[in-house]
Amino acid sequence: MPTLHIGLIGFGTVGAGMVEILLHNRQLIADRIGGEIVLKRIADLDIRTDRGVSVDPAILTTDAMDIIDDPGIEVMVELMGGCDQALDYISMAMERGKHVVSANKALIATHGKQLFEMAERYGVDIAFGASVAGGIPIIKSLREGLAANRIQSALAILNGTSNYILTRMTQEGLSFQEALSMAKRLGYAEANPTLDIDGSDAAHKLTIIISLAFGFPFSYGDIYKEGIDTVSPEDIRFAGEFGYCVKLLAIARKSDDQIEARVHPAFVPRDHILANVNEAYNAVYVEGDFVGQTLFYGLGAGRKPTGSAVVADLVDIARNHFKGITRRVSPLSFSRTPSKELSIKPMDEIMTDYYFRVSALDRPGVLSRISGILAEHNISIAAVIQKKREAHRAVPVVMLTHEARERDVRKSLELIDKLDVVTDKTVVFRVEKKAGI
Repeated sequence: MPTLHIGLIGFGTVGAGMVEILLHNRQLIADRIGGEIVLKRIADLDIRTDRGVSVDPAILTTDAMDIIDDPGIEVMVELMGGCDQALDYISMAMERGKHVVSANKALIATHGKQLFEMAERYGVDIAFGASVAGGIPIIKSLREGLAANRIQSALAILNGTSNYILTRMTQEGLSFQEALSMAKRLGYAEANPTLDIDGSDAAHKLTIIISLAFGFPFSYGDIYKEGIDTVSPEDIRFAGEFGYCVKLLAIARKSDDQIEARVHPAFVPRDHILANVNEAYNAVYVEGDFVGQTLFYGLGAGRKPTGSAVVADLVDIARNHFKGITRRVSPLSFSRTPSKELSIKPMDEIMTDYYFRVSALDRPGVLSRISGILAEHNISIAAVIQKKREAHRAVPVVMLTHEARERDVRKSLELIDKLDVVTDKTVVFRVEKKAGI
């Protein structure tokens, strides 16, 4: 029986999940690929902690070079996280002719172009199916299943921690801090959840999605992002009154020779399928020119779902290896870079609908002054909620706009916030209704 020997660097949560799957489904995998995937070596700084899986202590090492320098290992699996050291290890592995599997979204989003060029130079495969949305096969679907389509848009919920927090705020009326504390207690949020709640994690994943969808290795630094820490129960309630819920959306949309690519909290119509993606689940909503609208849904993180995606990459490489072929599918699916070069559309040029919550003293003419400023900047009001009068106190003036340009919105809010009747900075969220929503 043919064999594929692999070495694992990083025996943490996902690494342990990968090992568990290889052991538990060993016969199933062998039947599917016509051979065996053999875990030859595991490297981690901590080789004493029990991971809940039984491995031969003889294959454990604290030195990653034991894997990189072993000519008998054909695939290096990098699950250590971080960028600098992971990049060094992957580079050295490729130089030695090893294929690479990684779940490292930050690394792929930041150094993808360099890694893809190295894989081509050394004639090896690099697979990263576990880097986006855990066990959801969105990477493979974009690379292969949707290869006949021009991707027109993708809207996604890509961070389970943020989605769990917003779910609790919506369903139980919790504050952001209360919901975050609950997420930490239940293990949905790390002790330091910054990358989850500030939009960074979702932006890394969106970078990979748009690179696959459009055939260019886009850079993480080009993605506009906002986090969910500004979302309040008050705004969630107003969203409900207008018929929306609030989600942290990753948005990609093709417009001529430019791509909208942004991550931020957004109002989503309650009758849209993404509005019903709750708790720690992820979903990716993709529209192709011929396939139409498709949805990919499931757990976006965790030991077993992400471990499943890593093993799926190993299965692909094993099938190629046993047939004596490599690079059957290029990393971004395109064998040639598309002739029409694309760029990220500047955020100032984005056109969408908006939600404003203005804190204003309840005096005659306030709404007309606000609407006058908006009209001067080509922004028209679609709906307004104005709470009952409270003498000498600010009350919220809440409105939805028709489609407007981001640049005009920012200029108008600067002027509105300077009005003597406005007591606090205006809260603004984007309302997403285009491309299937």
